[in-house]
Amino acid sequence: MIGKFLLFKMPSVVPLVLPLSVLLSSIMTFGSLAENYEFAAMKSSGISLQRAMRSLIYFILILTVVAFIFANNVIPYAEYKFVNFRRNIAQVKPAMAIAEGQFSEIGNYNIKVEKKSGDNGKYLDLVTIHRKSDNGEGSKTVIKAKKGELVSSENSNVLKLVLKDGNYYEDIIPQKYEDRKKWPFAKSSFKRYVLNIDLSKLNNANLDEGQITNTNTMLTVSELKYTLDSLQKNYRKDVLSYSENIYQRTVNSANGSITTGTTVALDQNDLIKNFTPTDKTQILRVAGSYIDATNFTLENSKFELDEKQKIINEHWIALFDKFVIAFSCILMFFIGAPLGAIIRKGGLGLPIVFAILIFITFHFINTFGKRVAQENGMSAFLGCWLSTMVLLPLAIVLTKRATADKGISINFDWFSTLYNRFFPENDEELVSQTTNENLAFDPTPDANNLAEPTAVTAPINYNVIIELNKDYKKFSLIALVCNLILLLIVGLDLLQGIPFISVTLFLALLFFATLWKSQNIIKTISVNCHKTNELNLITVLLGGFPFYILFYLFNYSYLKEIISKSKV
Repeated sequence: MIGKFLLFKMPSVVPLVLPLSVLLSSIMTFGSLAENYEFAAMKSSGISLQRAMRSLIYFILILTVVAFIFANNVIPYAEYKFVNFRRNIAQVKPAMAIAEGQFSEIGNYNIKVEKKSGDNGKYLDLVTIHRKSDNGEGSKTVIKAKKGELVSSENSNVLKLVLKDGNYYEDIIPQKYEDRKKWPFAKSSFKRYVLNIDLSKLNNANLDEGQITNTNTMLTVSELKYTLDSLQKNYRKDVLSYSENIYQRTVNSANGSITTGTTVALDQNDLIKNFTPTDKTQILRVAGSYIDATNFTLENSKFELDEKQKIINEHWIALFDKFVIAFSCILMFFIGAPLGAIIRKGGLGLPIVFAILIFITFHFINTFGKRVAQENGMSAFLGCWLSTMVLLPLAIVLTKRATADKGISINFDWFSTLYNRFFPENDEELVSQTTNENLAFDPTPDANNLAEPTAVTAPINYNVIIELNKDYKKFSLIALVCNLILLLIVGLDLLQGIPFISVTLFLALLFFATLWKSQNIIKTISVNCHKTNELNLITVLLGGFPFYILFYLFNYSYLKEIISKSKV
Protein backbone atom coordinates (compact mmCIF):
# COMPACT_ATOMS: atom_id res chain seq x y z
CA MET A 1 0.00 0.00 0.00
CA ILE A 2 2.83 2.40 0.81
CA GLY A 3 4.48 1.52 -2.50
CA LYS A 4 1.28 2.22 -4.44
CA PHE A 5 0.77 5.45 -2.52
CA LEU A 6 4.23 6.73 -3.46
CA LEU A 7 3.91 5.42 -7.02
CA PHE A 8 0.69 7.40 -7.56
CA LYS A 9 2.29 10.57 -6.15
CA MET A 10 5.57 10.48 -8.08
CA PRO A 11 4.23 11.55 -11.53
CA SER A 12 3.01 14.88 -10.12
CA VAL A 13 6.65 15.78 -9.30
CA VAL A 14 7.84 15.26 -12.89
CA PRO A 15 6.80 18.76 -14.13
CA LEU A 16 9.03 20.24 -11.43
CA VAL A 17 12.01 17.93 -12.00
CA LEU A 18 12.11 17.54 -15.79
CA PRO A 19 12.97 21.16 -16.79
CA LEU A 20 15.65 21.37 -14.08
CA SER A 21 17.14 18.06 -15.23
CA VAL A 22 17.31 19.22 -18.86
CA LEU A 23 18.85 22.54 -17.84
CA LEU A 24 21.48 21.05 -15.54
CA SER A 25 22.48 18.23 -17.90
CA SER A 26 22.80 20.70 -20.81
CA ILE A 27 25.05 23.06 -18.85
CA MET A 28 27.21 20.20 -17.53
CA THR A 29 27.56 18.48 -20.91
CA PHE A 30 28.39 21.52 -23.04
CA GLY A 31 30.42 23.09 -20.23
CA SER A 32 32.55 19.96 -20.01
CA LEU A 33 33.03 19.90 -23.81
CA ALA A 34 34.09 23.55 -23.83
CA GLU A 35 36.34 23.12 -20.79
CA ASN A 36 38.21 20.25 -22.44
CA TYR A 37 38.52 22.17 -25.74
CA GLU A 38 36.30 19.68 -27.56
CA PHE A 39 34.43 22.52 -29.27
CA ALA A 40 37.72 24.03 -30.41
CA ALA A 41 38.63 20.70 -32.00
CA MET A 42 35.20 20.48 -33.64
CA LYS A 43 35.43 24.00 -35.05
CA SER A 44 38.92 23.35 -36.36
CA SER A 45 37.47 20.34 -38.17
CA GLY A 46 34.67 22.44 -39.66
CA ILE A 47 31.89 21.31 -37.30
CA SER A 48 29.78 24.25 -36.14
CA LEU A 49 27.95 24.50 -32.83
CA GLN A 50 24.59 24.00 -34.57
CA ARG A 51 25.80 20.77 -36.11
CA ALA A 52 27.15 19.58 -32.74
CA MET A 53 23.78 20.32 -31.13
CA ARG A 54 21.69 18.76 -33.93
CA SER A 55 21.34 15.25 -32.51
CA LEU A 56 20.54 16.61 -29.04
CA ILE A 57 17.93 18.95 -30.54
CA TYR A 58 16.20 15.92 -32.10
CA PHE A 59 16.35 14.18 -28.74
CA ILE A 60 14.85 17.22 -26.95
CA LEU A 61 12.02 17.40 -29.49
CA ILE A 62 11.22 13.74 -28.86
CA LEU A 63 11.42 14.38 -25.11
CA THR A 64 9.00 17.29 -25.53
CA VAL A 65 6.42 15.07 -27.21
CA VAL A 66 6.87 12.41 -24.54
CA ALA A 67 6.54 15.06 -21.79
CA PHE A 68 3.26 16.29 -23.27
CA ILE A 69 1.86 12.75 -23.53
CA PHE A 70 2.98 12.09 -19.97
CA ALA A 71 1.39 15.32 -18.69
CA ASN A 72 -1.82 14.69 -20.63
CA ASN A 73 -2.36 11.03 -19.74
CA VAL A 74 -0.13 9.68 -16.97
CA ILE A 75 -0.27 12.61 -14.51
CA PRO A 76 -4.12 12.96 -14.54
CA TYR A 77 -4.56 9.20 -14.09
CA ALA A 78 -1.99 9.09 -11.28
CA GLU A 79 -3.65 12.07 -9.55
CA TYR A 80 -7.04 10.38 -9.84
CA LYS A 81 -5.70 7.15 -8.33
CA PHE A 82 -3.78 9.04 -5.62
CA VAL A 83 -6.79 11.00 -4.33
CA ASN A 84 -9.12 8.00 -4.34
CA PHE A 85 -6.51 5.68 -2.84
CA ARG A 86 -5.92 8.15 0.00
CA ARG A 87 -9.66 8.23 0.72
CA ASN A 88 -9.97 4.45 0.64
CA ILE A 89 -7.05 3.97 3.04
CA ALA A 90 -8.97 5.96 5.64
CA GLN A 91 -11.95 3.65 5.19
CA VAL A 92 -10.07 0.34 5.24
CA LYS A 93 -7.79 1.32 8.16
CA PRO A 94 -9.93 3.35 10.60
CA ALA A 95 -7.10 3.59 13.15
CA MET A 96 -5.22 5.70 10.61
CA ALA A 97 -8.31 7.87 10.11
CA ILE A 98 -8.39 9.01 13.76
CA ALA A 99 -6.49 12.29 13.71
CA GLU A 100 -5.26 14.13 16.76
CA GLY A 101 -7.10 17.25 17.89
CA GLN A 102 -10.12 16.93 15.58
CA PHE A 103 -13.28 14.88 15.16
CA SER A 104 -12.95 11.93 12.79
CA GLU A 105 -16.02 10.16 11.44
CA ILE A 106 -15.97 6.35 11.67
CA GLY A 107 -19.27 4.66 11.00
CA ASN A 108 -21.94 6.14 13.29
CA TYR A 109 -19.36 7.70 15.61
CA ASN A 110 -17.40 10.93 15.65
CA ILE A 111 -14.20 10.37 17.61
CA LYS A 112 -11.77 12.98 18.86
CA VAL A 113 -8.47 12.27 20.66
CA GLU A 114 -5.92 14.76 21.95
CA LYS A 115 -2.90 12.48 21.52
CA LYS A 116 -2.01 9.13 19.98
CA SER A 117 0.93 6.94 21.03
CA GLY A 118 2.21 3.38 20.87
CA ASP A 119 2.42 1.08 17.87
CA ASN A 120 0.16 2.29 15.05
CA GLY A 121 -1.27 4.90 17.44
CA LYS A 122 -3.35 2.40 19.42
CA TYR A 123 -3.06 4.27 22.75
CA LEU A 124 -5.36 7.30 22.97
CA ASP A 125 -5.50 10.18 25.46
CA LEU A 126 -8.57 12.32 26.32
CA VAL A 127 -11.10 10.59 24.09
CA THR A 128 -14.41 12.24 23.17
CA ILE A 129 -17.03 10.26 21.23
CA HIS A 130 -20.33 11.45 19.76
CA ARG A 131 -22.68 8.70 18.63
CA LYS A 132 -25.20 9.50 15.95
CA SER A 133 -28.80 8.57 16.63
CA ASP A 134 -30.52 6.13 14.32
CA ASN A 135 -33.62 8.34 13.87
CA GLY A 136 -31.58 11.23 12.50
CA GLU A 137 -32.42 13.69 15.30
CA GLY A 138 -28.78 14.54 16.00
CA SER A 139 -26.22 13.36 18.52
CA LYS A 140 -27.86 12.09 21.73
CA THR A 141 -24.94 10.19 23.29
CA VAL A 142 -21.58 11.57 24.40
CA ILE A 143 -18.77 9.42 25.87
CA LYS A 144 -15.67 10.98 27.41
CA ALA A 145 -12.67 9.06 28.77
CA LYS A 146 -9.17 9.88 29.96
CA LYS A 147 -7.56 6.89 28.23
CA GLY A 148 -8.39 4.60 25.35
CA GLU A 149 -6.90 1.67 23.49
CA LEU A 150 -7.53 0.05 20.11
CA VAL A 151 -7.18 -3.70 20.56
CA SER A 152 -8.98 -5.07 17.51
CA SER A 153 -7.34 -6.67 14.50
CA GLU A 154 -7.05 -4.81 11.22
CA ASN A 155 -8.69 -7.76 9.43
CA SER A 156 -11.71 -7.72 11.75
CA ASN A 157 -15.00 -6.09 10.82
CA VAL A 158 -15.35 -4.79 14.39
CA LEU A 159 -13.25 -1.95 15.77
CA LYS A 160 -12.85 -2.67 19.50
CA LEU A 161 -12.19 0.47 21.51
CA VAL A 162 -11.46 0.03 25.24
CA LEU A 163 -12.09 3.22 27.25
CA LYS A 164 -10.86 3.83 30.79
CA ASP A 165 -11.85 6.34 33.52
CA GLY A 166 -14.65 8.20 31.85
CA ASN A 167 -18.30 9.26 31.81
CA TYR A 168 -21.28 8.33 29.68
CA TYR A 169 -23.94 10.94 28.86
CA GLU A 170 -27.18 10.15 27.05
CA ASP A 171 -30.21 12.31 26.34
CA ILE A 172 -33.53 10.67 27.13
CA ILE A 173 -36.58 11.43 25.00
CA PRO A 174 -39.79 10.89 27.05
CA GLN A 175 -42.93 9.54 25.47
CA LYS A 176 -45.01 12.50 26.61
CA TYR A 177 -44.38 15.74 24.79
CA GLU A 178 -44.76 17.93 27.90
CA ASP A 179 -41.99 16.00 29.64
CA ARG A 180 -39.53 16.73 26.83
CA LYS A 181 -39.33 20.36 27.94
CA LYS A 182 -37.52 19.19 31.08
CA TRP A 183 -34.60 17.88 28.96
CA PRO A 184 -33.88 14.75 31.01
CA PHE A 185 -30.60 12.88 30.51
CA ALA A 186 -28.69 9.99 32.06
CA LYS A 187 -25.12 10.17 33.31
CA SER A 188 -22.88 7.33 34.44
CA SER A 189 -19.19 6.87 35.18
CA PHE A 190 -17.04 3.87 34.35
CA LYS A 191 -13.59 2.49 35.01
CA ARG A 192 -13.54 0.39 31.84
CA TYR A 193 -15.93 0.50 28.92
CA VAL A 194 -15.66 -1.51 25.69
CA LEU A 195 -17.13 0.05 22.55
CA ASN A 196 -17.57 -2.14 19.45
CA ILE A 197 -17.91 -0.26 16.17
CA ASP A 198 -19.23 -2.17 13.15
CA LEU A 199 -16.92 -1.64 10.16
CA SER A 200 -18.46 -4.17 7.80
CA LYS A 201 -19.65 -1.50 5.39
CA LEU A 202 -16.38 0.38 5.51
CA ASN A 203 -14.25 -2.73 5.00
CA ASN A 204 -16.15 -3.51 1.82
CA ALA A 205 -14.39 -0.56 0.21
CA ASN A 206 -12.24 -1.48 -2.76
CA LEU A 207 -8.79 0.12 -2.82
CA ASP A 208 -8.91 0.27 -6.61
CA GLU A 209 -12.35 1.89 -6.70
CA GLY A 210 -12.52 5.54 -7.69
CA GLN A 211 -15.29 8.00 -6.96
CA ILE A 212 -13.68 11.45 -6.81
CA THR A 213 -13.40 12.69 -10.38
CA ASN A 214 -14.12 16.43 -10.21
CA THR A 215 -10.64 17.95 -9.84
CA ASN A 216 -9.05 19.78 -12.75
CA THR A 217 -5.70 17.96 -12.34
CA MET A 218 -7.35 14.63 -13.19
CA LEU A 219 -8.52 15.63 -16.68
CA THR A 220 -6.89 15.32 -20.09
CA VAL A 221 -6.91 18.07 -22.74
CA SER A 222 -10.11 16.84 -24.41
CA GLU A 223 -11.84 16.43 -21.04
CA LEU A 224 -10.72 19.88 -19.95
CA LYS A 225 -12.12 21.43 -23.14
CA TYR A 226 -15.46 19.71 -22.60
CA THR A 227 -15.55 20.73 -18.93
CA LEU A 228 -14.58 24.33 -19.72
CA ASP A 229 -17.34 24.58 -22.31
CA SER A 230 -19.91 23.46 -19.71
CA LEU A 231 -18.50 25.73 -16.98
CA GLN A 232 -18.49 28.80 -19.23
CA LYS A 233 -22.05 28.15 -20.41
CA ASN A 234 -23.21 27.84 -16.80
CA TYR A 235 -21.28 30.98 -15.88
CA ARG A 236 -22.91 33.03 -18.66
CA LYS A 237 -26.29 31.64 -17.69
CA ASP A 238 -25.76 32.66 -14.06
CA VAL A 239 -24.64 36.17 -15.05
CA LEU A 240 -27.74 36.58 -17.20
CA SER A 241 -29.97 35.27 -14.41
CA TYR A 242 -28.46 37.63 -11.81
CA SER A 243 -28.72 40.64 -14.11
CA GLU A 244 -32.34 39.90 -14.99
CA ASN A 245 -33.17 39.45 -11.32
CA ILE A 246 -31.66 42.83 -10.40
CA TYR A 247 -33.38 44.49 -13.37
CA GLN A 248 -36.77 43.08 -12.45
CA ARG A 249 -36.39 44.19 -8.83
CA THR A 250 -35.44 47.70 -10.01
CA VAL A 251 -38.39 47.96 -12.41
CA ASN A 252 -40.85 46.67 -9.82
CA SER A 253 -39.55 49.14 -7.25
CA ALA A 254 -39.72 52.00 -9.73
CA ASN A 255 -43.33 51.11 -10.60
CA GLY A 256 -44.31 51.19 -6.93
CA SER A 257 -45.86 54.42 -5.69
CA ILE A 258 -46.64 56.15 -2.43
CA THR A 259 -50.30 57.10 -2.01
CA THR A 260 -50.51 60.65 -0.70
CA GLY A 261 -54.27 61.26 -1.00
CA THR A 262 -53.76 64.55 -2.84
CA THR A 263 -52.98 65.64 -6.36
CA VAL A 264 -50.15 68.13 -6.81
CA ALA A 265 -48.14 69.53 -9.68
CA LEU A 266 -44.82 67.66 -9.82
CA ASP A 267 -41.50 69.47 -9.80
CA GLN A 268 -39.36 67.52 -12.26
CA ASN A 269 -36.10 69.04 -11.02
CA ASP A 270 -36.48 67.82 -7.43
CA LEU A 271 -39.13 65.12 -7.08
CA ILE A 272 -38.75 64.78 -3.31
CA LYS A 273 -40.18 68.27 -2.81
CA ASN A 274 -43.53 67.11 -4.15
CA PHE A 275 -44.28 65.07 -1.02
CA THR A 276 -45.14 65.83 2.55
CA PRO A 277 -42.51 65.35 5.31
CA THR A 278 -44.19 62.10 6.39
CA ASP A 279 -44.15 60.74 2.84
CA LYS A 280 -40.54 61.90 2.42
CA THR A 281 -39.51 59.90 5.50
CA GLN A 282 -41.31 56.82 4.22
CA ILE A 283 -39.82 57.18 0.72
CA LEU A 284 -36.27 57.58 2.04
CA ARG A 285 -36.70 54.63 4.42
CA VAL A 286 -37.97 52.39 1.63
CA ALA A 287 -35.21 53.58 -0.72
CA GLY A 288 -32.53 52.93 1.91
CA SER A 289 -33.86 49.43 2.59
CA TYR A 290 -33.97 48.71 -1.12
CA ILE A 291 -30.40 49.95 -1.64
CA ASP A 292 -29.13 47.83 1.27
CA ALA A 293 -30.92 44.75 -0.04
CA THR A 294 -29.63 45.37 -3.56
CA ASN A 295 -26.04 45.85 -2.33
CA PHE A 296 -26.27 42.66 -0.28
CA THR A 297 -27.57 40.76 -3.28
CA LEU A 298 -24.87 42.19 -5.53
CA GLU A 299 -22.10 41.32 -3.06
CA ASN A 300 -23.34 37.75 -2.72
CA SER A 301 -23.74 37.43 -6.47
CA LYS A 302 -20.26 38.87 -7.05
CA PHE A 303 -18.75 36.45 -4.52
CA GLU A 304 -20.45 33.45 -6.13
CA LEU A 305 -19.46 34.54 -9.64
CA ASP A 306 -15.86 35.14 -8.53
CA GLU A 307 -15.67 31.63 -7.09
CA LYS A 308 -17.04 30.15 -10.30
CA GLN A 309 -14.59 32.22 -12.33
CA LYS A 310 -11.72 30.90 -10.18
CA ILE A 311 -12.82 27.35 -10.96
CA ILE A 312 -12.83 28.20 -14.67
CA ASN A 313 -9.37 29.76 -14.36
CA GLU A 314 -8.06 26.64 -12.60
CA HIS A 315 -9.22 24.50 -15.50
CA TRP A 316 -7.63 26.87 -18.04
CA ILE A 317 -4.37 26.80 -16.05
CA ALA A 318 -4.46 22.99 -15.98
CA LEU A 319 -4.97 23.00 -19.77
CA PHE A 320 -2.13 25.43 -20.60
CA ASP A 321 0.19 23.86 -18.03
CA LYS A 322 0.38 20.64 -20.07
CA PHE A 323 1.85 22.60 -23.00
CA VAL A 324 4.13 24.69 -20.75
CA ILE A 325 5.67 21.52 -19.30
CA ALA A 326 6.50 20.28 -22.79
CA PHE A 327 7.85 23.61 -24.10
CA SER A 328 9.93 24.21 -20.96
CA CYS A 329 12.17 21.28 -21.99
CA ILE A 330 13.05 23.05 -25.25
CA LEU A 331 13.49 26.38 -23.45
CA MET A 332 15.81 24.98 -20.79
CA PHE A 333 17.91 23.16 -23.38
CA PHE A 334 18.49 26.32 -25.43
CA ILE A 335 19.44 28.16 -22.23
CA GLY A 336 21.64 25.44 -20.75
CA ALA A 337 23.52 24.30 -23.88
CA PRO A 338 24.82 27.72 -25.02
CA LEU A 339 25.41 28.81 -21.40
CA GLY A 340 27.61 25.76 -20.82
CA ALA A 341 29.55 26.53 -23.99
CA ILE A 342 30.05 30.14 -22.85
CA ILE A 343 31.10 29.59 -19.22
CA ARG A 344 33.31 26.62 -20.22
CA LYS A 345 32.91 24.91 -16.89
CA GLY A 346 31.63 21.36 -16.44
CA GLY A 347 31.13 19.07 -13.47
CA LEU A 348 28.95 19.72 -10.44
CA GLY A 349 30.33 23.09 -9.30
CA LEU A 350 29.48 26.27 -11.14
CA PRO A 351 26.89 24.63 -13.48
CA ILE A 352 24.72 23.73 -10.49
CA VAL A 353 24.77 27.34 -9.30
CA PHE A 354 23.66 28.65 -12.70
CA ALA A 355 21.07 25.91 -13.12
CA ILE A 356 19.51 26.58 -9.71
CA LEU A 357 19.42 30.35 -10.24
CA ILE A 358 17.76 30.06 -13.67
CA PHE A 359 15.30 27.40 -12.59
CA ILE A 360 14.30 29.27 -9.41
CA THR A 361 13.60 32.33 -11.57
CA PHE A 362 11.53 30.20 -13.95
CA HIS A 363 9.66 28.46 -11.13
CA PHE A 364 8.99 31.68 -9.19
CA ILE A 365 7.60 33.52 -12.22
CA ASN A 366 5.55 30.46 -13.19
CA THR A 367 4.05 30.10 -9.70
CA PHE A 368 3.42 33.84 -9.42
CA GLY A 369 1.70 33.96 -12.81
CA LYS A 370 -0.55 31.01 -11.99
CA ARG A 371 -1.59 32.48 -8.63
CA VAL A 372 -2.42 35.85 -10.17
CA ALA A 373 -4.29 34.19 -13.04
CA GLN A 374 -6.25 32.03 -10.61
CA GLU A 375 -7.38 35.17 -8.77
CA ASN A 376 -8.43 36.66 -12.12
CA GLY A 377 -5.64 39.25 -11.99
CA MET A 378 -4.51 38.33 -15.51
CA SER A 379 -5.57 35.90 -18.19
CA ALA A 380 -4.80 32.22 -17.64
CA PHE A 381 -2.81 32.11 -20.89
CA LEU A 382 -0.52 34.97 -19.80
CA GLY A 383 -0.17 33.57 -16.28
CA CYS A 384 0.97 30.15 -17.52
CA TRP A 385 3.26 31.41 -20.30
CA LEU A 386 4.71 34.39 -18.39
CA SER A 387 7.83 32.50 -17.26
CA THR A 388 8.45 31.33 -20.83
CA MET A 389 8.05 34.86 -22.19
CA VAL A 390 10.57 36.19 -19.67
CA LEU A 391 13.26 33.54 -20.28
CA LEU A 392 12.77 33.12 -24.04
CA PRO A 393 14.82 36.27 -24.90
CA LEU A 394 17.62 34.93 -22.68
CA ALA A 395 17.61 31.66 -24.62
CA ILE A 396 17.75 33.52 -27.94
CA VAL A 397 20.60 35.81 -26.81
CA LEU A 398 22.65 32.95 -25.37
CA THR A 399 22.18 30.81 -28.47
CA LYS A 400 23.20 33.65 -30.80
CA ARG A 401 26.31 34.53 -28.79
CA ALA A 402 27.36 30.90 -28.39
CA THR A 403 26.90 30.34 -32.13
CA ALA A 404 29.05 33.40 -32.88
CA ASP A 405 31.64 32.16 -30.34
CA LYS A 406 31.16 35.24 -28.15
CA GLY A 407 30.97 35.41 -24.38
CA ILE A 408 28.76 37.55 -22.18
CA SER A 409 30.21 40.75 -20.84
CA ILE A 410 28.20 43.34 -18.93
CA ASN A 411 29.81 46.63 -17.98
CA PHE A 412 28.96 47.73 -14.45
CA ASP A 413 31.85 50.16 -14.02
CA TRP A 414 29.46 53.06 -13.42
CA PHE A 415 27.94 51.21 -10.45
CA SER A 416 31.31 50.36 -8.89
CA THR A 417 32.45 53.97 -9.36
CA LEU A 418 29.32 55.24 -7.60
CA TYR A 419 29.79 52.72 -4.80
CA ASN A 420 33.45 53.62 -4.28
CA ARG A 421 32.51 57.29 -4.11
CA PHE A 422 30.33 56.66 -1.05
CA PHE A 423 32.37 53.75 0.36
CA PRO A 424 36.03 54.41 -0.41
CA GLU A 425 38.17 51.29 -0.21
CA ASN A 426 41.74 51.08 1.00
CA ASP A 427 42.12 48.04 -1.21
CA GLU A 428 42.22 50.27 -4.29
CA GLU A 429 45.41 51.91 -3.09
CA LEU A 430 46.80 48.49 -2.25
CA VAL A 431 45.92 47.22 -5.70
CA SER A 432 47.64 50.13 -7.41
CA GLN A 433 50.62 49.82 -5.12
CA THR A 434 51.06 46.08 -5.65
CA THR A 435 50.39 46.49 -9.35
CA ASN A 436 53.11 49.10 -9.64
CA GLU A 437 55.45 46.93 -7.59
CA ASN A 438 54.79 43.89 -9.72
CA LEU A 439 55.17 45.82 -12.94
CA ALA A 440 58.87 46.69 -12.69
CA PHE A 441 61.19 47.77 -15.50
CA ASP A 442 64.36 46.08 -16.44
CA PRO A 443 66.98 48.89 -16.77
CA THR A 444 69.05 46.79 -19.14
CA PRO A 445 68.09 47.82 -22.66
CA ASP A 446 67.16 45.21 -25.18
CA ALA A 447 69.76 44.56 -27.80
CA ASN A 448 67.19 44.86 -30.59
CA ASN A 449 65.48 47.94 -29.18
CA LEU A 450 67.81 50.29 -27.30
CA ALA A 451 65.27 53.11 -27.00
CA GLU A 452 62.72 51.38 -24.74
CA PRO A 453 63.31 49.43 -21.51
CA THR A 454 61.51 46.08 -21.19
CA ALA A 455 58.80 45.42 -18.58
CA VAL A 456 59.20 42.37 -16.39
CA THR A 457 56.93 40.87 -13.75
CA ALA A 458 58.17 41.09 -10.18
CA PRO A 459 57.74 38.22 -7.72
CA ILE A 460 54.36 37.88 -5.94
CA ASN A 461 54.16 39.79 -2.65
CA TYR A 462 53.12 36.97 -0.33
CA ASN A 463 52.72 39.19 2.76
CA VAL A 464 50.17 41.40 1.00
CA ILE A 465 48.16 38.35 -0.05
CA ILE A 466 48.08 37.06 3.54
CA GLU A 467 46.77 40.41 4.82
CA LEU A 468 44.08 40.49 2.14
CA ASN A 469 43.09 36.93 2.95
CA LYS A 470 42.56 37.89 6.60
CA ASP A 471 40.30 40.76 5.55
CA TYR A 472 38.37 38.43 3.25
CA LYS A 473 37.80 35.90 6.03
CA LYS A 474 36.43 38.64 8.26
CA PHE A 475 33.96 40.06 5.73
CA SER A 476 32.93 36.69 4.25
CA LEU A 477 32.19 35.31 7.73
CA ILE A 478 29.93 38.28 8.46
CA ALA A 479 28.16 37.74 5.12
CA LEU A 480 27.72 34.02 5.83
CA VAL A 481 26.22 34.65 9.28
CA CYS A 482 23.85 37.29 7.87
CA ASN A 483 22.79 34.89 5.11
CA LEU A 484 22.00 32.09 7.57
CA ILE A 485 20.03 34.44 9.85
CA LEU A 486 18.08 35.77 6.85
CA LEU A 487 17.22 32.20 5.81
CA LEU A 488 15.97 31.53 9.35
CA ILE A 489 13.87 34.70 9.36
CA VAL A 490 12.35 33.92 5.96
CA GLY A 491 11.54 30.39 7.14
CA LEU A 492 9.82 31.68 10.28
CA ASP A 493 7.90 34.22 8.22
CA LEU A 494 6.64 31.56 5.80
CA LEU A 495 5.86 28.88 8.38
CA GLN A 496 4.68 30.90 11.39
CA GLY A 497 3.79 34.23 9.81
CA ILE A 498 6.23 36.14 12.06
CA PRO A 499 7.48 39.30 10.27
CA PHE A 500 10.87 40.84 11.08
CA ILE A 501 10.84 43.76 8.65
CA SER A 502 13.35 46.12 10.29
CA VAL A 503 15.77 43.34 11.24
CA THR A 504 15.48 41.82 7.76
CA LEU A 505 16.30 45.12 6.03
CA PHE A 506 19.30 45.74 8.26
CA LEU A 507 20.68 42.23 7.76
CA ALA A 508 20.08 42.42 4.01
CA LEU A 509 22.02 45.68 3.72
CA LEU A 510 24.84 44.33 5.89
CA PHE A 511 24.92 41.08 3.91
CA PHE A 512 25.22 42.67 0.47
CA ALA A 513 27.73 45.28 1.70
CA THR A 514 30.04 42.63 3.17
CA LEU A 515 29.48 40.42 0.13
CA TRP A 516 30.55 43.24 -2.18
CA LYS A 517 33.58 43.96 0.00
CA SER A 518 34.70 40.32 0.21
CA GLN A 519 34.39 39.78 -3.56
CA ASN A 520 36.47 42.88 -4.25
CA ILE A 521 39.15 41.53 -1.91
CA ILE A 522 39.20 38.25 -3.86
CA LYS A 523 39.56 40.29 -7.04
CA THR A 524 42.55 42.07 -5.50
CA ILE A 525 44.14 38.79 -4.44
CA SER A 526 43.63 37.37 -7.94
CA VAL A 527 45.36 40.43 -9.47
CA ASN A 528 48.33 40.02 -7.12
CA CYS A 529 48.57 36.29 -7.93
CA HIS A 530 48.20 36.93 -11.69
CA LYS A 531 44.98 34.85 -11.74
CA THR A 532 41.47 35.40 -13.05
CA ASN A 533 38.59 34.90 -10.64
CA GLU A 534 36.02 32.52 -12.15
CA LEU A 535 33.08 33.99 -10.19
CA ASN A 536 31.70 37.21 -11.61
CA LEU A 537 30.74 39.84 -9.03
CA ILE A 538 27.27 40.35 -10.51
CA THR A 539 26.62 36.60 -10.44
CA VAL A 540 27.51 36.42 -6.76
CA LEU A 541 25.32 39.42 -5.94
CA LEU A 542 22.32 37.99 -7.81
CA GLY A 543 22.65 34.53 -6.34
CA GLY A 544 24.07 35.50 -2.97
CA PHE A 545 20.75 34.96 -1.25
CA PRO A 546 19.95 32.20 -0.49
CA PHE A 547 22.92 30.36 -2.10
CA TYR A 548 25.86 32.20 -0.55
CA ILE A 549 27.05 29.02 1.17
CA LEU A 550 27.91 27.60 -2.29
CA PHE A 551 29.91 30.70 -3.25
CA TYR A 552 31.58 30.70 0.17
CA LEU A 553 32.81 27.12 -0.24
CA PHE A 554 33.94 27.78 -3.81
CA ASN A 555 35.89 30.90 -2.80
CA TYR A 556 37.41 29.05 0.15
CA SER A 557 38.86 26.32 -2.08
CA TYR A 558 39.91 28.89 -4.70
CA LEU A 559 41.84 31.02 -2.20
CA LYS A 560 43.42 27.98 -0.60
CA GLU A 561 44.72 26.86 -3.98
CA ILE A 562 46.14 30.16 -5.21
CA ILE A 563 47.69 31.08 -1.83
CA SER A 564 49.47 27.74 -1.65
CA LYS A 565 50.81 28.24 -5.18
CA SER A 566 51.90 31.82 -4.48
CA LYS A 567 53.78 30.67 -1.37
CA VAL A 568 55.82 28.32 -3.50
